[in-house]
Amino acid sequence: MADRQHDPGWEEAAERAAEVAGAGAGPVRVPGGGEVRVGTASWTDPTMTAPGVFYPPEAQSAEDRLRYYASRFPVVEVDATYYGLPQEQVSKRWAERTPDGFVFHVKAHALMTGQPTETRRLPKALREGLPADLRDKPRVYADRLPSDLVDEVWAAFRRGIEPLRASGRLGAVLLQFPRWVFPSHETREHIRAARSRLGGLPVSVEFRHGSWFNEKNAERTLRFLTDEAIPYVMVDEPQGFKSSVPPVVAVTSPKLAIVRFHGRNAQTWEQRNLTPAERFRYLYDEDELADWVPRVMAVARGTERTDLVFNNCSANYGTTNASEIASLLLQQTG
Repeated sequence: MADRQHDPGWEEAAERAAEVAGAGAGPVRVPGGGEVRVGTASWTDPTMTAPGVFYPPEAQSAEDRLRYYASRFPVVEVDATYYGLPQEQVSKRWAERTPDGFVFHVKAHALMTGQPTETRRLPKALREGLPADLRDKPRVYADRLPSDLVDEVWAAFRRGIEPLRASGRLGAVLLQFPRWVFPSHETREHIRAARSRLGGLPVSVEFRHGSWFNEKNAERTLRFLTDEAIPYVMVDEPQGFKSSVPPVVAVTSPKLAIVRFHGRNAQTWEQRNLTPAERFRYLYDEDELADWVPRVMAVARGTERTDLVFNNCSANYGTTNASEIASLLLQQTG
C-alpha cells in the first residue's frame, strides 16, 4: 500500500480539495496555446460514490451523480466499456445529463485491443453465436472468434457510443494495449484498422510496455502516431517494471493530447486480482503535480485541447488531484 503521505484517507483529501474548490470546473486557456481540461477516469467507482466522499447527500441517483460530476469537471473517461460493450440508450442518457461542451473519452472494449473478456458479459446474440468449444469458456479472445463475430463487436461498440458522437460529446476512443503487446508492424496496422472499423472516429493510444519507448523504438513509435495524427496518451505511473512506460511528453496530434495519471503505487502496480481503486490508490502531492505543470503547458502550446485524466480513482483521490492541478495551471496562466 502507498505510504501515509500518498494515502492519507479520503477525509484529508477532502480538506485539500476544499482549498482549491471550483478549480477544474472549466477549461484553462494556456497563452499561445489551446485549452486544458481536467477530470477523472470514473465517476461511478464504489469508493467514490460512498456517502460523504465526493458526492453531496442529495446526489442519490445515477443521474444526480453524473450531473454533479459534470458541474465540477468538463471531461471524464468511461472505463466500463472495457468490460462490457456500450449500450446506445445509456450513452443517450449520458449525453442528456451533461452540458454542451462536456466530453467523454471512452475506453475500447477488451476484445478490440487483444485482451480477453468475460463470456457472460457479451450480449446474448454474441454469446449464442460463439463456436461450441467457446460457449462454456469463462473468457474469450478475439483471435479465437469467427471474423463475423469480431466485426459485430466493433459495430456494436460504434452503435453504442453514437449518441455521444451525435451530441458532440465524444472525445476519443482509448485503445489501451496490454503489457504483452510489443512494438511491431502488426500492432501498428491494428491501430490503423481500429480507426477504420470505427468509421473514422477519433482514437487515442496508450501502451503498457516500456519497450515502445526504448532506444530502438521510441522514435518509430512517435513518428507513426504523428504521421497518423493519433494522440499518444502520455502517462504518469510507477517506474522500474518491464511494463513501466516512461513519462514521455509528446504531441502527436494537432487537435488533442491526453495525459493519464495512474498514481505511483509501485506495490500494487503489477498485483493481480485487485480492483482499480486498490491498484491505483495513490494521492499525488503538490510537488508531484507541480512537476507536470510546465510539461502540460508546453503540450498545450502544440495542440488545440489537452485533457488530463486522473486514473487514481480511489475514493476522492482522483477528483482532489484534478482540482489541484487545475488550480496550479490557473496560477501559471492567470
